[in-house]
Amino acid sequence: MVSTAPRVRSAITGGPGAGKSTLIAALERDGVAAVPEVARIILQQPGGMALRANDPAGFALAMFEAERAAFEAARPGITVFDRGFPDIAGFLDLEGLAIPAEVERACAGLRYEGPVFHAPMWEDIYAQDEERIQTWPEALESDAAVLSAWRRYGYDPIELPRVSVQARARFVRNWLGPIAGAAQG
Repeated sequence: MVSTAPRVRSAITGGPGAGKSTLIAALERDGVAAVPEVARIILQQPGGMALRANDPAGFALAMFEAERAAFEAARPGITVFDRGFPDIAGFLDLEGLAIPAEVERACAGLRYEGPVFHAPMWEDIYAQDEERIQTWPEALESDAAVLSAWRRYGYDPIELPRVSVQARARFVRNWLGPIAGAAQG
């Protein structure tokens, strides 16, 4: 039987280390369909960190291709993305690079139908790791750039509270609940 439920794509944006991936994992454990951050996947591949360091425009295009594939593959119902197309535009803005036409078109035309959430920077949970190499000040700049990009493309991200992962997941599920009911009906 083919589902007639619409696809509803939601996203969580914010700077590095703001708890997005941890929240996505908690939502998945609760049965919410989710897409991991494509940038982190690319960075974990051989040559990914070098691509980011030596060719940020190429890194952005790699993120774009992966994000577009995930966006198009979303099944009926709600899917929550760890970042989205405007995050790529924000990355390019931060790097002082032009936004390629295909990224611009995706940001303007491939819309996230569900709510977009913003994980605000939170120094108490921020930690660098193998892929998250930004200092705290750099992470703050990244957050400002991606939030600005989402707003530029017509979104009004809902700020996540600075609470436990479980409470954040409940907050997101509460927002998604009415949408889930409508998508099933």
